[in-house]
Amino acid sequence: MTAKSLVSVLAVIGGTTVVSVLATAGSAAPSAPPLLKRGEYLVEKVGMCADCHSPRNQRGEFIREAYLGGTTLPFSPTVPMPAWAPASSPIAGLPTMTDDQAVVFLTTGKRPDGSASRPPMPEFRFSEDDARAVTAYLRSLGKKS
Repeated sequence: MTAKSLVSVLAVIGGTTVVSVLATAGSAAPSAPPLLKRGEYLVEKVGMCADCHSPRNQRGEFIREAYLGGTTLPFSPTVPMPAWAPASSPIAGLPTMTDDQAVVFLTTGKRPDGSASRPPMPEFRFSEDDARAVTAYLRSLGKKS
């Protein structure tokens, strides 16, 4: 299914990037609730989460069975960066966060323990509605083994 999407103004306010999506489209089943379709769009097209959270095969294609299941990152910083995370965590099914914790993380960039995400993970500042959509979509994917 192909459809056009409208993304609202991407603003930088006080050095913080704010993202909001007004209309969404994706490959979620046509019968999927709008919240899941919106979440899928944000994960797949805005956040591009798979780029860091999904392993790839030798041809560079995503390994669908392990999609969003976390992986060793195929890149590293060019300068020393002590906080660098060499691997991404699994996010399919949100195995390490409650829904409320995920919404806080996606709206503030703060992990459940109050610390900031480690690079290269950006400190997203999604709107609360968008964060709830992302959370619902990731939760719907179930835990990957």
